[in-house]
Amino acid sequence: MLRRLRLVDVPTHRPVKGASMRLAFATHDRTRVDAHFASARTFLFYDVGPDTSAFLEVVQFGTVSQEDGNHDEGEDRLASKIDALGGTSLLFVRAIGGPAAARVVRAKVHPVKLSTDEPIAAIIDRVQTMLRTNPPPWLRRALKDPEGGDERFIDDGD
Repeated sequence: MLRRLRLVDVPTHRPVKGASMRLAFATHDRTRVDAHFASARTFLFYDVGPDTSAFLEVVQFGTVSQEDGNHDEGEDRLASKIDALGGTSLLFVRAIGGPAAARVVRAKVHPVKLSTDEPIAAIIDRVQTMLRTNPPPWLRRALKDPEGGDERFIDDGD
């Protein structure tokens, strides 16, 4: 089961003017990135530009994996999560397994693992600072070509 909740007065795409990107946050408490990818019951989505950000939607998942590493191999619990990431540039999670990360990258989303729980607002501020100053090469390419392939995340030193 998948449930999407959006604000009715916010357009579904590009409410932030200028160069911006759609960010996803795996969360349990809806204020921090505090969830593993497979066990997250909620993803929050924001459109983030250098100076502004806008909440887009929350997607809730009815079926999730446990964080203990034991997963039912017979059921694909990740497909709905990967589908929900459509149009997203960056996904912030506490943890993500190798096979899941590969599937996320194939969906043209760059997963970012955080070492501790972090407030979503602080992460948005950090991304905005990077966008305003000197974005790393992978972030510049994601901004220029949000539909690009996996190669947009390879640091080629430019």
